Amino acid sequence: MNNTTMHEGPSTDIFPSEFLLTNVGAPFVIGLAVGYFAKKMLRVALLLGGAAIVLLFISEYYGVIILSRDKFGEVVKEATGGVKSFGDFLVTRVGSITSKGVSGVGGFFVGLKLG
Repeated sequence: MNNTTMHEGPSTDIFPSEFLLTNVGAPFVIGLAVGYFAKKMLRVALLLGGAAIVLLFISEYYGVIILSRDKFGEVVKEATGGVKSFGDFLVTRVGSITSKGVSGVGGFFVGLKLG
């Protein structure tokens, strides 16, 4: 009686599960979490910024402060530039998780959409 086990032939799987998990799955989930968080924090920041602007307008109306339209415009441009550079930083950082970065950046944009 022969008790030898039969060996399976060579795997024809092009992408083994370890490859997919580490190079596609995990970076996508990381990008998804970062994108979701970024959108939620952007909404909170816009809410707080809007509240601050309304308080400035109310203070100006009652004569507590004087707002200069030019200075106010410069501050807004500076703030939007900072938000844009931070968004570029996040996309670059998430894209560097894997060699090609496609799954991480894709997850980031899906997270932004869902957030």
